Parts: sequence; C-alpha cells; structure tokens
Amino acid sequence: MTLKTDASFPWTEKYRPKTLDQMVGQTHVVPRLKKYVEKRSMPNLLFAGPPGVGKTCSAVALAKELFQNTFSQDFLELNASDERGIGVVRGAIKDFSRTIPLGADFKIIFLDEADALTVDAQQALRRTMEKYTGTVRFILNANYSSKLITPIQSRCSLYKFKPILKEDIIKYLTMILIKENVSYDQEALDAIYDVCEGDMRTAINYLQAASSIGDKITKEIIYEVSNSAQPQDIFHMIDACLEGDFLKARGFMEKLLFEQGLSGEDVINQIYKKFIVYPEDKITIDLKVKIIDRIAEINFRLVEGANDRIQLEALLAQIILLNSNK
Repeated sequence: MTLKTDASFPWTEKYRPKTLDQMVGQTHVVPRLKKYVEKRSMPNLLFAGPPGVGKTCSAVALAKELFQNTFSQDFLELNASDERGIGVVRGAIKDFSRTIPLGADFKIIFLDEADALTVDAQQALRRTMEKYTGTVRFILNANYSSKLITPIQSRCSLYKFKPILKEDIIKYLTMILIKENVSYDQEALDAIYDVCEGDMRTAINYLQAASSIGDKITKEIIYEVSNSAQPQDIFHMIDACLEGDFLKARGFMEKLLFEQGLSGEDVINQIYKKFIVYPEDKITIDLKVKIIDRIAEINFRLVEGANDRIQLEALLAQIILLNSNK
C-alpha cells in the first residue's frame, strides 16, 4: 500500500490534537485544564516537561475552548527562543496586555520556551504579570522550570508533563497509519518508541518519513530514518567487549560510524541505554556501575570536541579491562 495523502504536509500538524479531549496521555493534567474551561477562569500556568509531550497542544486547546470565536484576538503565542531579551516583554507582550479582552474576562499570552529568556527579561515579565493580572493570564512553557526565576514560578500553577507511555504512542500511531492507509509491522511501532523515548512529535515525524520508503514500514526502515543503530548491533558490540575481543568490538563500532553514519554521541548514548538494560546474568551490578562511570567520562570528552573514533575505541578498551579485572 502507498501513501495516499499529500506527503509534503507534516503529519505532526495534521494530527495535532485540537481539543483537550483529543490529548494523548497526560491524564493527570487534562482533567484539571477542563475545570478551567468549565469555570471560565484560570490562574497563570507553567507547563514543564520534555519536548513533544503535549505542552503546546494543551495550551492552544485550552485557549480555543475558552475563547472559541475570539481565539485569534484573545490569544497571543510567542517563542522566547526567537527573541530572548527584554525587548519582547516591553514590546509585544505589553502591547497585547494593554488591549481589552473580547471573549472572556481575560486574554492569554502563551510564551513557549520561556526558560530561554534572559534574567533581565524574566524580571520584566514578572512585573508585567503583576501589572496586568486583571486582564491577562500567562501560560509559560519550559523544558526546565528551574531555569525560571523564583518570583515567576511562585506566580504560576505548575503542571509537570511526563513522557508519553508506550501503549499511548503505539495506539495513536496505529490510528494515523489506518487513516493514511499505510502498511506496517508491529515491530516497527516498537522500534519507533525505542528511538523516540516518549516524544510523540518525534514519533510521528519518524512515522511519516518511514512511510515514504517502500510499501511497508518495518523496524529496519525506522532505524534508518531515525539515524539509530539497531539494538542487536549495540548488544553484539557489548558482547564482544565482555568476551575480551577488542578487534571484533571495534569492527561493530566502525560499522556504526562509517557504514551507518552515526556520530560518536549517537553511539555513546545508545551504548548507555543498552547497558542499563543489559542482562544481569551476563554482567554484575558492580561492573555495570563502573562501566557507566566510564561512559559518562567519554561522553563528556565527545561533547568537548574530542575525536569520535579514538574516544569510542578507548571506551571499548576500558570495558574489556574492567571486565578482565573484575
């Protein structure tokens, strides 16, 4: 079967939830947001959590249900990563705050990636939140709420968004595949969750990319479009290290770097994830702890700009030495 819709249109937008009822996961958050709609009132909100888990969707859906026909006049969306300085607060935010709301007793300013604001901009935002509290409510979106100054945090009701559960992601992806009339293997959906780690936006992007390759989505295609190593390749490399065969382990590593085109950071992150779940009958907890400590050191060197191949070979050698000295 082939894709029958316009492949140029992002599925992340086509299947973005439009209402709070359509939200996937976050069952600890959505019912509380619905209460705000029922009461036609809300405090300032702070949404915190990893990317792709529904923070922006929740904010937009909440505003649409509150304002309905006046949504475009009473809702302002800004991205703090586009303009991090004090100018965005003194300009667009203040100008919008001064105008009268049309569809409710207040308007909403949604500030995406608010943790990217400078400290000066956050101080100005705090004063704006105080001055216009009668007519404006703020929804701040942050990956890390701790990066916001305490006075802003104390003025908001905090909602923690969690990575979306595997069953919820697979159920939603299955719905998309059925609507798009695309064939797939169940293992492919498991592979998507393995690489997206609870990020629904990333999962849908990988799904659309995979749908354009071949007539059926398979796990091999998923690992290809996500630029990830297949789990068995990482496990084989670890097995070779624990067997003391450095040349064999290095062969698997070179395959990942040069044949599959992965970066050193990609490989080190996947080695870490697989060591966490590596069978305990093959490796002791004490040895696993020591190896993870070495992984952290090599990862730091790679982030600082060290040579990928040399550092990964050093990690393989250290795993072999640690195992031989256990």
